[in-house]
Amino acid sequence: QVQLVESGGGLVQPGGSLRLSCAASGISISIYGMNWYRQAPGKQRELVARISRGGTQTYADSTKGRFTISRDNAKNTAYLQMNNLKPEDTAIYYCNANFAANSYWGQGTQVTVSS
Repeated sequence: QVQLVESGGGLVQPGGSLRLSCAASGISISIYGMNWYRQAPGKQRELVARISRGGTQTYADSTKGRFTISRDNAKNTAYLQMNNLKPEDTAIYYCNANFAANSYWGQGTQVTVSS
């Protein structure tokens, strides 16, 4: 059974940082593109960042320069380092593993940016 488990969310003040983790089991992420999405209340889910199997990183314009996606295939885990967080980053953050016709999702972790 495939599982993606996100962790690291929480409440942080504007300008603060958080590091999200996505631990996978049941698959080897080395062959998967790994993505982070987020969904704020009343809004559609949007892509935040993605990292290809080869390590190429892509970011949404709203997160470029503040967020960094990475992967550790040996630990079967993907990460999202989020710096200089803003209130508009408040959302549930979801991890996604994607390869060919296979796409798996985690349950999400809440990130709240508020003073």
